[in-house]
Amino acid sequence: MLEIGADGRIWLLSGPGSSYALRLTDGDELLHLHWGPRIALADAEALAALPAPRYWPFESQLDGHEEYPVEGGPRFVRPALSVRTEKRRGTEWAFEAYEADGEELRLRFTDSGLLINLHYRMRGDVVERWVTLANDGAAPVELLRADAATWTLPEREGWRLSQLHGRWAAESRLVRSGLTYGEKVIGSRRGHTGHQHLPWVALDTDATEERGEVYGCALAWSGSWRIAVAQLPDAQVQITGGAGYDDSGLLRLAAGETYTTPVFAGLWSDGGFGGASRAWHAYQRAYVIPDADRDRPVLYNSWEATGFGISEDQQRELARRAAATGVELFVVDDGWFGARTSDRAGLGDWTPNPDRFPGGLKPLADDVHALGMQFGIWVEPEMVNADSDLYRAHPDWVQYQPGRRRTEFRNQLVLNLARDDVQEYLWEQLDGLLSSAPIDYVKWDFNRCFTDAGWPGDAYPQRLWVDHVRALYGLLDRLRAAHPSVAFESCSGGGGRVDLGIMSRTDQVWTSDNTDPLDRLAIQHGFSQIHPARVMAAWVTDSPNTQLNGRVSSLRFRFVSAMAGVLGVGGDLAEWTEEELAEARDWVDLYKEIRPVVQRGDLYRLRGPEGGLSAVQYVLGDEAVVLALLQAQHHGEPAPPLRLRGLDPSATYECRETGGIHRGAVLLHHGLRPGLHGDFDATVIRLRRI
Repeated sequence: MLEIGADGRIWLLSGPGSSYALRLTDGDELLHLHWGPRIALADAEALAALPAPRYWPFESQLDGHEEYPVEGGPRFVRPALSVRTEKRRGTEWAFEAYEADGEELRLRFTDSGLLINLHYRMRGDVVERWVTLANDGAAPVELLRADAATWTLPEREGWRLSQLHGRWAAESRLVRSGLTYGEKVIGSRRGHTGHQHLPWVALDTDATEERGEVYGCALAWSGSWRIAVAQLPDAQVQITGGAGYDDSGLLRLAAGETYTTPVFAGLWSDGGFGGASRAWHAYQRAYVIPDADRDRPVLYNSWEATGFGISEDQQRELARRAAATGVELFVVDDGWFGARTSDRAGLGDWTPNPDRFPGGLKPLADDVHALGMQFGIWVEPEMVNADSDLYRAHPDWVQYQPGRRRTEFRNQLVLNLARDDVQEYLWEQLDGLLSSAPIDYVKWDFNRCFTDAGWPGDAYPQRLWVDHVRALYGLLDRLRAAHPSVAFESCSGGGGRVDLGIMSRTDQVWTSDNTDPLDRLAIQHGFSQIHPARVMAAWVTDSPNTQLNGRVSSLRFRFVSAMAGVLGVGGDLAEWTEEELAEARDWVDLYKEIRPVVQRGDLYRLRGPEGGLSAVQYVLGDEAVVLALLQAQHHGEPAPPLRLRGLDPSATYECRETGGIHRGAVLLHHGLRPGLHGDFDATVIRLRRI
């Protein structure tokens, strides 16, 4: 809901449980008023009537209070907008008008031919903010920095910052630390979201998992990005974020050109970290994720079984075994195309290898469908090997700096998607591929960072960083429109491209290349702070874990760990015993029963991954599911009871595993013992209100 003050200079956006308010002064200064629990318009007007903060020498009365601080004038904070023209640098804007279109508020400012529109939209209790900049003058305007939003927090003592950090195979690990004076900056300068940080932060003072105020912000951008959290000299806290990592230049706007920032979304919750997570999850299922009400199938991926040494007959045999375990989607990973017998060749040549698939992919896809499964493939369209027909024909199609060595990671280069001819080539290749066989799913990978982001002949090569992402989004949008039945998964060597921007165009994300079930507990715990189980792909692979650590774990532990998201299987089924295949079938059948609750239910983190016992709970309507995993039993002590959440204390619940009858109040206060013992034990508990 959007309300506007009588003077037309106070705006209040409200969701079911929260409100966001701002006002414009007589001097065209746009100031923040409120972000927190729901208030009335009269409350916002009362806040606007309060006296201005006391002036201190050498400080600015605007710093820490502006909605969108620009560079120039009496300001010393990090500017959200920094522009340069031939004549001057900075902004001295004037307010023109506001527009209210349904639930969206637009505030329009101008400065010497630069039109600046600030956008606000309330979706549930999430505030979406973004900015549109248009050059209405004759001379070009250089955007050194154009952030999507600056968020202002209320005055509190003892702010604490939560963030998700990591690296390849160790993504989205949660860390919390006290906020100190100065700035904390996270981001990526790699051309993609990155394994090192997810574009999300949360701040609190005394929150627990289920109680207390939490403020969170998440950026919807899949390229380089930056979020800066600043505690100013007067203890005010602001969060600024947007595309691009530094201030060396985002892009150049010629006369008549526009630039729209990504969305920077913000959320206030008084339900602790768990309540904030559930609100983020509900927002993404309702407004971000395509077809979020459609549960994702159990998949099998052939990569760890075969590597590059694949053949049609071998894939067909794996498909038969996968179907026998109840798998619903069979995916052929790397190695099906071009001269792709290793990671040194073939990227860019998106036609089936004639020796491995003499009839193309259609015969295998038809056989997979006949087995009752969907068919999927792996691609990496943004990359090219030097040893490929594409690169030999078009060596100028990659990002490179003239006179400099072309850096290769994983023996590959990055295609310059900012070029129209590259975009059209990829469209023709991928559209033709999806039209050539009954393909239901595409795993879209991105296995290296930008290093030589140059475009010879282009006067302003920095636009590669923005235009690559724009082209990626455009290509995915075009493919989804032309092939609406095809699902897409975002992958970047695991969790290197996980953000709200890519999630609005894909059906799930590959969380991490690390499939070790114990390591995954911490990765999935961090991931769940912001993103729902509905998009979190998780596989069961072989034991010992040969990829990373050699750890030995039970099939039970591996399955229960992976059932916390979108279940997949990635082991070498040709080496699994009949007993293992039969057990796998039982686990897959169980997952299909609980899948609606896991993928669409509310998540409660009962116990984190740092102790001996880890547990998560999902609640959907009358159904509840608990996944409990015991890493190790110490001193013969039984696993502690799990105090459940999200239940009706006045209701009665039946445990489907034991037939036991439990009162909701007892489960909430006293808990339920999971009955685990030994090392790497795990269980699934299903409860139904009766």
